[in-house]
Amino acid sequence: MDKPLTYREAGVDIDRADNLVHTIKTIAQQTRVTGVMGEIGGFGGLFSLNVANMDSPVLVSSTDGVGTKLKIAFMMDKHDTVGIDLVAMCVNDVAMQGAKPLFFLDYLATGKIEDAKITQIIQGVGKGCQEARCALIGGETAEMPGFYPENEYDLAGFSVGIVDNPKIVDGSEIQVGHQIIGIASSGLHSNGYSLVRKICFDRLKLTVDSHIAELGCPLGETLLTPTRIYSETVQNLTRGLPIRGMAHITGGGIINNTLRIIPQACGIALKRGSWETPPIFKFLQDAGKVEEQEMMRVFNNGIGMVAVVPENAAQDVLARLNAMKEKAFVIGEVFERTPSDGTRFAWI
Repeated sequence: MDKPLTYREAGVDIDRADNLVHTIKTIAQQTRVTGVMGEIGGFGGLFSLNVANMDSPVLVSSTDGVGTKLKIAFMMDKHDTVGIDLVAMCVNDVAMQGAKPLFFLDYLATGKIEDAKITQIIQGVGKGCQEARCALIGGETAEMPGFYPENEYDLAGFSVGIVDNPKIVDGSEIQVGHQIIGIASSGLHSNGYSLVRKICFDRLKLTVDSHIAELGCPLGETLLTPTRIYSETVQNLTRGLPIRGMAHITGGGIINNTLRIIPQACGIALKRGSWETPPIFKFLQDAGKVEEQEMMRVFNNGIGMVAVVPENAAQDVLARLNAMKEKAFVIGEVFERTPSDGTRFAWI
């Protein structure tokens, strides 16, 4: 006679998951901000909007993941930075409308819960939330045996921010002659890793421990550099300065992401050599023989976000960014499209 089966024998350990919640609660507590109501563990996260102090508050939401950058974390067995990437990819999008991130939730799914690994991941999420000054108010850790390869997991994040309706930055006021200011990235951020892995591990047969002279460190260390979080930079930048549009440079690169906020009657012209490009991009381009156009639409190439501003405000914006220790550059301008030319992008 077959013996009675348990959920644990099927691969799901409820007790282990329950114990992990206590660790997550401790991390979440460190991210608490004004407006958070209740504690982690309820059926939903509560956040009061009474703290907004706005006449016409508008909620702004975003969801994203880390993509195949996770494969690098698996290869290195290093999991304390991908949580930062997860937060960054969501709160940066929210910030581009001028919104202040309020709270964040995460979804983590894996074949088998390993306490140490999950703790590293959530600690990264907590660090990212602290940097963005938003609260980790909930999430889900799902143990799904047989669904994921051994020692692998997936992540998704969800962020909600708030902005006063008259202060929404949506690109509608962008005009011909406005300047495009680029703010430096920390490297690859969280885009293009399928091509990165194809070049580094399939073509070059490198490992994450391979020391690359151009990079000055092991390859894996560069590839796991966390995504920059720009939400506090944006909050400072939009205070008193005429920021007409902002774009988070993710998949699609500088050109496509900037064009998303530019009026259809206009185009953008970028200045070659106007910003610093981290060594990882030249290394990938040379090693993969990647054409310039492909580089520009896959990677951020050293610019993590752009701000579009009137020409007479460009120097004030740069000065404030420099005061915030941001590396920033005037990388282009907005031009008028002619009826005979449908081009929306040009190099200058």
